[in-house]
Amino acid sequence: MMLRTPFLAVSLAIFVMGAAVAENANRPMTPEAALSYVRAGDLHVSPDGRRLAYVAISYRWDWQPHIRLLDLASGKEDEITPAGKSERSPQWSPDGKWLAFLSNRGRATQIYAMQGSSDPVALTARSRGVQSFHWSPDGRTIAYLAQADDAPSSDDGPQVADRATDLAHLWILDVAAKSAHELPIKTMRIDEFQWQDDGHILLVATDRPAVEEDTDALYRISVRNGAVELFAKPPQPFEGLTVSPDGRRFALLSTSTDGPFARNLFIGTDGNDLHKVPQLPDLTVAEGRWPEASTLWARLNDGFTNRIWRVPANGTPQEIRLPLSVAAFDVTRDGKIAFAGEDYAHLPELYLRDTNGRIRQIGHLQSGTPQIPLSPATVFWTKSFDGTPIEAALLKPSASGTKRKLPLVLLVHGGPASNFSEGYGWEVAWGQMLASHGYEVLMVNPRGSNGYSEDFAKANRGDWGGGDYRDLMAVLDAVIARGETDPDRLGIGGWSYGGEMSEWAITQTNRFKAAVVGAGVFDQQAEFETEHNPAGDEWYFGTPWEHPDVFARNSPASFIRRAHTPTLIFDGEEDQSNPVGQSKGLYRALKHFGVETEMVLYPGEGHSPKKGSYNIDMFTRILDWYDRHLKP
Repeated sequence: MMLRTPFLAVSLAIFVMGAAVAENANRPMTPEAALSYVRAGDLHVSPDGRRLAYVAISYRWDWQPHIRLLDLASGKEDEITPAGKSERSPQWSPDGKWLAFLSNRGRATQIYAMQGSSDPVALTARSRGVQSFHWSPDGRTIAYLAQADDAPSSDDGPQVADRATDLAHLWILDVAAKSAHELPIKTMRIDEFQWQDDGHILLVATDRPAVEEDTDALYRISVRNGAVELFAKPPQPFEGLTVSPDGRRFALLSTSTDGPFARNLFIGTDGNDLHKVPQLPDLTVAEGRWPEASTLWARLNDGFTNRIWRVPANGTPQEIRLPLSVAAFDVTRDGKIAFAGEDYAHLPELYLRDTNGRIRQIGHLQSGTPQIPLSPATVFWTKSFDGTPIEAALLKPSASGTKRKLPLVLLVHGGPASNFSEGYGWEVAWGQMLASHGYEVLMVNPRGSNGYSEDFAKANRGDWGGGDYRDLMAVLDAVIARGETDPDRLGIGGWSYGGEMSEWAITQTNRFKAAVVGAGVFDQQAEFETEHNPAGDEWYFGTPWEHPDVFARNSPASFIRRAHTPTLIFDGEEDQSNPVGQSKGLYRALKHFGVETEMVLYPGEGHSPKKGSYNIDMFTRILDWYDRHLKP
């Protein structure tokens, strides 16, 4: 585990923003204000290092991505996405003259391209739209994934499971002629792809698309004749394929010891020498960037902080020390780092680190948004029941206005292979809103969380609600022991895995006086049999037909008759990750046993509702629910 060290070279812009936030620290946040933030991702610096294209998202736009262009020297910024539209995946042509991206300006999502400040033009016209694309190294062609124009849609009558016509095919577009031809690989499911050179493309794909397990391998296809060869078999699961600019090496995220998720950086020069990068700390690698052939750059999850590491082809990996946690980044060919930085004292903003280490703010992500007051936060460690160190963060009201002990809400992150990190996103917005209304908010990274060692990530295998639940309770007890928390006014809440752990908690203890459950799992077997992709759950539990006892032991449904805590339930009606029947089952069981409960379902929404008005409604109900049960 890496130790934190103070970093003093923080730019004046960061201090100024922090002071502006502090001026409003005593104003309780409305749900609208809490959700008004903007986040940045998918950063791409132009080949000449002068411009940055990135994706901005906000609940003000129903969490639909917009593309912005930023001049790094002047700070002049333009949003190219029209109102009411969604655009993503900005990619510069190799010569930097064109910016291509995916847009739904027309009826279906197509590839558009623009030169300078000219109006974007559509390069494709697929009736089913385009899913993803990449420029060839010479910039003359673009490879993209799209279903055939005659592929049946979801409105075309009976839906046949695992039909080959649902698969996206790989197409090669001649940019100048705007004509495309299909490569002959119609029976493979392609999950990712990257050009290796002008004549070959590497594919993360499976030749067994109907198998609901991790069966991907790395293939290479010839653009000239469509010949496909097996290139490598990385350990499962793997993702995040990237290729060096000279095409001689490739990198991906995989796992060195069988799951549960792709967390280790692997590099190879061909399919036979793929190996885990040595000398990186035993932390999760989130992404890699390869601006020039000799150096790969990686973003690592280190507990509550995301850090940048430089990985030279010949040499020792080195951390690049930055004053903020990094949510996304890109690197110029000469080593400047553009990054989205944030922590618990600073909202997300864009910064540039020069090669001499100087950092300055570029762009203004939060411009035009209502002021969001940030409550003070402390990140700390606590030993759990078995001595395992657990990291957590505590948000505290800026001014409680009373000497009484404070109510506290324990938030549990999603995942479980996820984590709380310093910054401002949806889960933290939930917590910051509550803190501004007088609550302490505790956020814990229990065993099984991302951002720590591989052993720590695997420690809850087959044991959801075991050691992880006891970690949560141990940290909560440690906070209560400080004497500022009212043990009779405790709440719990979370989304997805966090929702499931909230369900689990109310079946194990009556210490919580209010719970909020978002899109959780009530019955592990029923969820496994109806969810979209069961491969992850199979790693944790096996299958319910072979291990029914494991599924029952890890299901809140098995113990629901013990529950007495008033529980508010949320879900999207189109949730395919934890299908809505899970929320309905919890609601029905709580009603049956006479527990106070409410359920709110959002039509047309999936696992994480995106519509801004629905999220404002959700936050309003969350605040009211806790106030009703935790405040006199």
